[in-house]
Amino acid sequence: MNDPKILAADETPSESGAPRGPAESAPASPASIDPVAPAVDAAIEPREGEAVKPAKPEGESWIETVKTVVYALLIALVIRTFLFQPFNIPSASMEGTLLIGDYLFVEKFSYGYSAYSFPFGLGPFNGRIFGSQPTRGDVVVFKYPRDTSTDFIKRVIGLPGDRIQMINDRLYINDKVVPRVRVQDYTDTVDGISYSVPQYKETLPNGKSYLTLDRFSDGPADNTDVFVVPPGHYFMMGDNRDNSDDSRGSVGFVPAENLVGKAEIRFFSTNGSAHIWEFWKWPWAVRYSRLFTIID
Repeated sequence: MNDPKILAADETPSESGAPRGPAESAPASPASIDPVAPAVDAAIEPREGEAVKPAKPEGESWIETVKTVVYALLIALVIRTFLFQPFNIPSASMEGTLLIGDYLFVEKFSYGYSAYSFPFGLGPFNGRIFGSQPTRGDVVVFKYPRDTSTDFIKRVIGLPGDRIQMINDRLYINDKVVPRVRVQDYTDTVDGISYSVPQYKETLPNGKSYLTLDRFSDGPADNTDVFVVPPGHYFMMGDNRDNSDDSRGSVGFVPAENLVGKAEIRFFSTNGSAHIWEFWKWPWAVRYSRLFTIID
């Protein structure tokens, strides 16, 4: 987002002359000029014993400016790599929880660091350092196992060793159905037409609750084989269950090394009628109720 610039107008004062009187018509004598010269000299000459501070050459001021810019970039890089990184949501796979046009901060230190914590995956080591396991139900950004240049965001459903299966729209973890309760329908708008989508509050074995959408009663991923999560991997699912490519499909099991961080807070959201930098359209495009909200 570019900050708006405030331009200030300059004012040019005008000068007015006065007619010279008879006493001023004669040339000034040396005695009338001399008193000015010492005053000017006193302003630029140091007193006895006072050091003279040399003026900075013009080239040095440019060097200082470049240094300031470089330091600012380094600080931003450190924050992005080790603390928080901004992302935006381009798809509907987490709809209900995250909407297209949401902008969020991802906490990079939640699960430790891997090569993918660094820009372009250029970390100088393999595996994870200071690593910790995600909590079931966390919303996580990770690198797509088939193309690590692509970021995905899903919810952690299965931990290493878990048995995950979908049977008739219902999620089973370790052969036990995950309880869910029907709540108010979700309203989806497509091409200006509104649709009601069944919405449920699902509660995982650890007590974590969140909302899911069930668009179709018999979707292509509503009945699956049993997935046994291998060591060092996780099973991810989107909250928009019938519109999510996740561990039930091409994503597969996600290696711990591919985790980027935990989604924590939405800091901005737009309905798509304006880009984040089109500030003049914000009043009509911003979803104000979603600004600076915690991600469940």
